[in-house]
Amino acid sequence: MRFNVYQVSRKGGRQKNEDRMGYCYTRSAGLFALADGMGGHPEGEVASQLALQTLAAMFQRDAKPVLNDPIRFLQEAVLAGHHQLLRYATDRGLMDTPRTTIVACVLQGKAAYWAHCGDSRLYLVRGDKLVARTRDHSYTELHGALAQSGQPLPADLHRFNRNVLFTCLGSPGKPVVDTAGPLQLQPGDRVMLCSDGLWGSIGDPTIVQMLADRPISDAVPELAEQALRQAGAKSDNVTVLAVEWEGAEPQDNPQAVSTRSLGDEVFASTIQASLAAGEAQGDELDDAEIERSIREINEAIKRSSQKKP
Repeated sequence: MRFNVYQVSRKGGRQKNEDRMGYCYTRSAGLFALADGMGGHPEGEVASQLALQTLAAMFQRDAKPVLNDPIRFLQEAVLAGHHQLLRYATDRGLMDTPRTTIVACVLQGKAAYWAHCGDSRLYLVRGDKLVARTRDHSYTELHGALAQSGQPLPADLHRFNRNVLFTCLGSPGKPVVDTAGPLQLQPGDRVMLCSDGLWGSIGDPTIVQMLADRPISDAVPELAEQALRQAGAKSDNVTVLAVEWEGAEPQDNPQAVSTRSLGDEVFASTIQASLAAGEAQGDELDDAEIERSIREINEAIKRSSQKKP
């Protein structure tokens, strides 16, 4: 498996960054995830971090080196993150539970599988075409989906703010988790995960054009900067993670990762292993830090291949 990856997170006009992102992989499978802690509830940054940690831990446990059932894994891992948030709130006697949206994608066997809860999105672009995009769990998207299908709209739908989410992790009820896949990948396909701070300011046509026309190392930071400019001083956190499937070899691109020399039991991750480590990373994830993480992973891969008989 070979892929190029680029990610960026910006605080924007908020007091703190409650978005988290990261990826982990074995020789034959990769997990890419992004979570957006929800304002109006306590400790949004804890919610997003716990959700990602749970996914990464379960991926490390189950991918040996592949997942037996990627869709089932995604469903169970996202729900496990939800239960971790409920447990966190109970253990600390919180009056309200930290909450987060989440979107996660597994790349395995030349196919993509994904799951989401809330309004963090996945885009899959092939050439200059949008092949797939998640549908937000908001009343705006629900209204549009019902209208498009010709189904009658609920009589009380007008009472809701259309931008309000009707599900998330950490909510009192069981969250809605939508899954999709397998979708067969072609070399050059680009998968992008983002928080609503990006797509809330930039339309889908611009996102698709940028991903189609530029290397992801150029497209991702430019999209983030455009979103910040469009939203102005009150910008939300903006977080983007993009993957190009079967991109350049590592020696040709510092953001490229090749897992072909990994052993069966080797696992690599950029997702922080603890809350303390997650808090230490600060509100801005700069390019140098991201490149350093990728470099360390590639060095670990080389060491692993050298140990093979």
